[in-house]
Amino acid sequence: MTIEPIRWGILGAANFALQHMGRAIHAAEGAELVALATSSPEKAKPFQAFCPALKVHDSYEALLADPGVDAVYIPLPNHLHVEWTLKAMDAGKHVLTEKPIAMEAGEIDALIAKRDETGLHAAEAYMIVHHPQWQRARAMLRDGAIGDLVHVDGVFTYNNPDMGNIRNDASKGGGGIPDIGVYTYGSTRWMLGEEPEEITHADLTFEAGVDVVARVAARFPSCTAHWVNSMRMHPWQHMSFHGTEGVIRLTAPFNANVFDQAEVELHQDGMGRRIERFPGINQYVLQVENFGRTVREGAEYPWSLEDAKGTQALIDAVYAKGGRG
Repeated sequence: MTIEPIRWGILGAANFALQHMGRAIHAAEGAELVALATSSPEKAKPFQAFCPALKVHDSYEALLADPGVDAVYIPLPNHLHVEWTLKAMDAGKHVLTEKPIAMEAGEIDALIAKRDETGLHAAEAYMIVHHPQWQRARAMLRDGAIGDLVHVDGVFTYNNPDMGNIRNDASKGGGGIPDIGVYTYGSTRWMLGEEPEEITHADLTFEAGVDVVARVAARFPSCTAHWVNSMRMHPWQHMSFHGTEGVIRLTAPFNANVFDQAEVELHQDGMGRRIERFPGINQYVLQVENFGRTVREGAEYPWSLEDAKGTQALIDAVYAKGGRG
């Protein structure tokens, strides 16, 4: 039996869509990239280079009205995510929207309500939970490989001093926490299956209204956590889960194959260090394929809108503790 592919459209010719998600949709099993919305023919050309049959619409509204599009990927600036996710569902499209899907947790309630009303699949593009390194790490933790978890340590930094970059634009939802804090915070919540009881420390440095360095500590029911995120530091990333009998450490937790090869280290009492490697896996392709399985088969999706709301609530609490500049 032939399974009809899910036909995808992209709202906007964002560079991230060009470099990662557009290519992932094009490569994913059960998916077909069929349309792009941009008013610039020049911006469409690089997409057409790898997807020659791509249909180009000159407005977002025109793409949403296209009956040949089943699902929409939205990589627009952060402050537009809720508006266009709702419009996509109103147009009868399944929708995958870049993180953060909203600027405040309460905004996600409207997305949840629209999802439930329409029966469409709507999700935040939180690609890391689709990667087998994270699934393996969570299984280790829940199987007791490191005993009782005591502390989580996470770092995700890069240097982006270009003030013309959208991530440095407060009016468009910029900032290091919405851009990369979402990964250190969200992955901790996903691993633990818990929500923080308290943000105990939030030392935030701002430039032009956006956070550029964030040193944050939190207390969860089972452990403590400390995260460092920055848009003004040398690129670095790791996540460590430190227990009474060992440590689980991910060396390229967020940008696998870009920052470094994905590896999960397991340090155990009396066993030394064991490393599991995950070479060549594209988490963006896996995200698209899992999205398709949910749409076609009703398969459970590993990152729901409720999950996204939990991470955004944590972000909101960090800003409440440390200020917004």
